[in-house]
Amino acid sequence: MFSKWFGQKEPVKGPKAPEIMGLYLGGSFQLDDLRLRLLEPELTIEGAARTHLIQAVGEVNLDTGGKILRFYTDDDAFLQVVLDGGDTEQHITDVKLWYFYETKTVGSDSQWQQLINSEISQPSYGLEENSFNRVWDAVGEQSPPVAMTEKTYEEDGDISETDQFVMLYERPIGHDDVEALLVCGEEKIIDNRADRCLVISTGFNLQPADIRING
Repeated sequence: MFSKWFGQKEPVKGPKAPEIMGLYLGGSFQLDDLRLRLLEPELTIEGAARTHLIQAVGEVNLDTGGKILRFYTDDDAFLQVVLDGGDTEQHITDVKLWYFYETKTVGSDSQWQQLINSEISQPSYGLEENSFNRVWDAVGEQSPPVAMTEKTYEEDGDISETDQFVMLYERPIGHDDVEALLVCGEEKIIDNRADRCLVISTGFNLQPADIRING
């Protein structure tokens, strides 16, 4: 369904960040204004930008053989593209726009272990009086966070890696759609020291008519 979204683009200089569907580091895209005006009253976010400049690109290779690409924008958001079984448009299974809701520093090893063991993954997660249900349930009573490593490419050429422990939640909204919630413990080693934080983001599904590449 997503294979015919975008045409060709002119090559750009910079780091060899992943590209797909015409999305690339330094590029930009535009969201459908009518779609957002209809959807935003149902969402946690307010005042989402219609035009987004891509300032960094993240890549996650999943143990299942799939891949996640994230295009981070200048509006504290990232457009996430999930692929399964290959790296072309034909392998896209999901596209969402996520907005960062909250980031908290994790100050001690005990706090970090508590997050990983019991706080990131719960049967349901409350946010602003809304309840989101866990999506990634494992067999048995325990559903630990999904571990992944994201490689991030920035416009200045820097490339870094971040270990992440993630759980996905959803809640139903109007028009047979859902709002998604991503709860993530992030760990990056800087100067032989672990820099850790809890990152909460909310997102929503996109369809081909909702997005247009600029240039």
